[in-house]
Amino acid sequence: MSANVKTASIGSEPARLGAPPLPLNGVAGAWSLFLGIAFIMVANGLQGTLLAVRASIEGFSTPALGLMMSSYFVGMLCGGRLAPLYIERVGHIRVFAACASVGSVSILVHGMHVEPISWAAMRFITGVCYAGLFIVAESWLNARATNESRGGLLSLYMMVVFGGAAGGQLLLNAASPSGLGLFILTSMLISLALVPLLLSLNPAPAFDAGTRVSISKLYQRSPLGVVSTLGAGLSHGAIFGMGAVFAVSTGMDTSEVAWFMAAHLGGAIISQWPIGRLSDRVDRRWVLAGVSLLAALAAASGAPFIEIEAVMYIMGFALGTMALPLYSLAIAYTNDRLLPEETVRAAGTLVVVAGVGLSLGPVTAAMLMTYLGPEGFLYYLVFVHLGIVVFALFRMTQRASHPVDEQSAFVMAAPRGSPVAVALVAEEGMEARDEEDSTEGA
Repeated sequence: MSANVKTASIGSEPARLGAPPLPLNGVAGAWSLFLGIAFIMVANGLQGTLLAVRASIEGFSTPALGLMMSSYFVGMLCGGRLAPLYIERVGHIRVFAACASVGSVSILVHGMHVEPISWAAMRFITGVCYAGLFIVAESWLNARATNESRGGLLSLYMMVVFGGAAGGQLLLNAASPSGLGLFILTSMLISLALVPLLLSLNPAPAFDAGTRVSISKLYQRSPLGVVSTLGAGLSHGAIFGMGAVFAVSTGMDTSEVAWFMAAHLGGAIISQWPIGRLSDRVDRRWVLAGVSLLAALAAASGAPFIEIEAVMYIMGFALGTMALPLYSLAIAYTNDRLLPEETVRAAGTLVVVAGVGLSLGPVTAAMLMTYLGPEGFLYYLVFVHLGIVVFALFRMTQRASHPVDEQSAFVMAAPRGSPVAVALVAEEGMEARDEEDSTEGA
């Protein structure tokens, strides 16, 4: 259990008199949490792609699209700072309900008032709300975790996150993006996320926002960890913020855009485990450099064939396979350079660094697309991933490798997350490494 998130009595949360919550632990006791997260991720996956497609239909300029998509990640960055303050004051359930309600309304405003400035404002509000939803859900997950159940909870959580996001992409085919139907569907999904948690008998966890190490201090401990986290944010922000815009600009229709975006997530689901296992057994810097190089090659290989849908699907799958595990690798490498007691404080800093990259990614990719055409999206990804490769190789000349048997174990993490999720991933990595060492010693 992390130092700053603890299981506690309901406290400020309302409880039914005479019926104390059941002390359910582990995966079996977290069904309501995972069901709520599933609704959130399906809505999140559908919403991002829907807005990109609808904005293209309405003729929004590429720079306007980039700014609009960046607004979401800026909102998440701000929400990551605000949500813990409100959780401490009024409790998890009230914050979750407020964020879900406002997020449900904001997507409806998109459908009612189609205009770039309004959409940018609503995307910012949506980002703030989703940050609150993720922090509540992930801190609840942390409170359910024990040393025995943490790995199973994390694995199931990541399957729900990636699977829900991929399923949301495919719901784009449920109705025409030019109408209100998909906006209403997204609002319904966000609202439904409330039901499982409000009806849950599990107690809400106590929350302590804790302290955060500065970016400069974390950079001193792990320069490559900070830079690779920033690079992962720049890459993921562009993929999820402008990937659908790129697909539309190449001539794909709505169904093809949905499958193109789902291909990225499919690649990520398949590749995380083998890449993680490899990084546990060799110098993790070589894995970071190799995966980044392959991601750059995947993006570059698609540039000459952007009008061939089959090639774009393959490219999207290959790009997701290599690019999306980078966030997990960056967290694992950073934790290799930290003391166990430092991982919780560093978790919040890593989320801020990734958030900066996520915020800059869509607008920067949009600028290149404005001047270079659709290919600018792919050239941007080539540049970002090659930058990680160069810096990783440079760091290898500056510092000796970390002993492989002292590395924290790789644990799959989402392209976005809260400080709670990153701390939970770090703890599971340390625990897995300790268990492996004790087994080998026996």
